[in-house]
Amino acid sequence: MSNSESAAEKRERLRKQLDDTHRWPSAFSFKFIVPNEGEGEAKLKEVFSKDALFRARPSRNGRYIAFTIEERVHSAEEVFERYEAAAHIPGVISL
Repeated sequence: MSNSESAAEKRERLRKQLDDTHRWPSAFSFKFIVPNEGEGEAKLKEVFSKDALFRARPSRNGRYIAFTIEERVHSAEEVFERYEAAAHIPGVISL
């Protein structure tokens, strides 16, 4: 990625990578880290459907929880939507 790549160009590059490596609909693994205190986990669950599979792993010191969430999505756009919605959660780190 060059420093001059616009947000739209980056999104299109990522969309092409996702489309090249997935056949939609497809199960997709999302990864996030949230602080262990507060509503991070509950807010994260609001982003995904009730059918999404959540796996949680606390950090060594217990201050954070790492989540792997598997959900069947129908397009690269749905992947972007999940990550963009999760970005509004205080303290979230998207991987």
